[in-house]
Amino acid sequence: MNNWNDGYVFDIAYTYGYYPGLNPARLPLAFAFHGLQAPAVHTACELGFGQGLSTNFHAAASGTRWWGNDFNPMQAGFAQELAAASGSGAQLEDSSFSRFCRRDDLPDFDFIALHGVWSWVSQENRDIIFDFIDRKLKPGGVLYISYNTQPGWSAFMPLRDLLVQHTQQAGNEERGLPTEARIDAALEFAARMFEADPVYAQANPFMRDRLKILQQQGRGYLAHEYFNRDWHAESFADMHRRLSPAGLNFACPANYADHLDMANLTPAQRQFTHGVTDPVMQQSVRDFMVNQQFRRDYWVRGGQPLDDRQRVQSLALQSIVLLTEPDKVPLTIQNVASEITLNRLIYEPILQALSDYRPHTLVDLAASLAHRNLNLSQVLDSAVMLIGTGHAAPLPAEADQAARAQAASRSQLLNRHLLRKAGESAQPADDGGVGHLCSPVTGGGVRVDRIEQLFLLARQECGDEAEAWPAVVWRHISAQGKKLVRDGVRLEGEQENLAELATQAQLFARTRLPLLRALQVA
Repeated sequence: MNNWNDGYVFDIAYTYGYYPGLNPARLPLAFAFHGLQAPAVHTACELGFGQGLSTNFHAAASGTRWWGNDFNPMQAGFAQELAAASGSGAQLEDSSFSRFCRRDDLPDFDFIALHGVWSWVSQENRDIIFDFIDRKLKPGGVLYISYNTQPGWSAFMPLRDLLVQHTQQAGNEERGLPTEARIDAALEFAARMFEADPVYAQANPFMRDRLKILQQQGRGYLAHEYFNRDWHAESFADMHRRLSPAGLNFACPANYADHLDMANLTPAQRQFTHGVTDPVMQQSVRDFMVNQQFRRDYWVRGGQPLDDRQRVQSLALQSIVLLTEPDKVPLTIQNVASEITLNRLIYEPILQALSDYRPHTLVDLAASLAHRNLNLSQVLDSAVMLIGTGHAAPLPAEADQAARAQAASRSQLLNRHLLRKAGESAQPADDGGVGHLCSPVTGGGVRVDRIEQLFLLARQECGDEAEAWPAVVWRHISAQGKKLVRDGVRLEGEQENLAELATQAQLFARTRLPLLRALQVA
């Protein structure tokens, strides 16, 4: 390497995102849906974990032992802080791929995960990562990898290259402008260029809207997503050519929304795609059908197929739990090209059955809804759709009572730590900070926004009397120099803010809190 960061953005912290595809608890349902048996995951590793939120949630909320690295010492320090708070024993270090992947004291892994980083690192690092996967992934083990892909990036790539070129101009570097300022200047430059109506914009008119979206996004996100020196967008076939020599085969999408072609492809698109018999070519064709821009995939080293009987039995015994209040689950969703409406006669009874916020196996769910003429296949497809849209989650494999108790204890310790940080405003405001808490029920993260976290913090201090929460929350918000916004209008006075918090506290206590308690988040 020429320098410690090897061309990767380092002066803006990565976002505090949680990525459910990295949760091994999601493997059994996804694999069974595609006729495969998922392995038990005892050891796992995330390469380039960013802030480490996903790794820490999955380590705290399950019995899986986690390892991982990130080159940025600030990010690794935050991840280590969370691991210490939960007592999960996750081994997370500030280390380059070159150093971490060549350690001789690491175990072999059942699960290796890379979220996005494959697209943003040098060829040297990609070779190191591939060698690590080849050596350290167990037979039957699973690789999660997400990456920028073609054809969805084809039109945008020239604009991305121009933006990066602008940030790397000699004048900017000589003046020592920080990355954020250089990104601002590059976006302003591109906007002025588009005002001159270049033929590129005429040929790709949607790029104007794309540029406007970029201008509105957080600079921390943009820096890591688009402005690293190394940046790749490769086809599924290229990924297959790279991974197949290591005995890895494509298992299925990690993004549950991609499991249901009925929701993503038109009848003509489905007919053509399903008529392609070669599995690699079929995935390539599907990427054209949806103009795929970012793939999230599971690959398996020696996957074990299930026969039809085993597949149905495995699917029937999978459990799911609701993550959203039933009346908040939209039945109209946006797919890749259009808006689709879910069948109320199917989804409303299923949501009602899940409204107790308890885990339900798919077979029990189907049995309870048989009087509504719903069968296991319809329940399965609906469950996959709810998981894919983020409104439900599959559950981890059943663990013994001691393991469940340990996961619950670690999750509680981690959540208490994150709630204290929310009260201290230890999270940056530009990307919203940590927006999830840990659930031992799902084995991963559950979305809980900043105000909801402060309500939970107030509940720890005041108990279940929601009337007492607004004063505590306002104390934290006002100490941080912040105020609430209602209907796009900033509330200036203390009484206005307290009144709004009182309304929100009652709503939270009535709707969200029962759900978070059931998920053992609260």
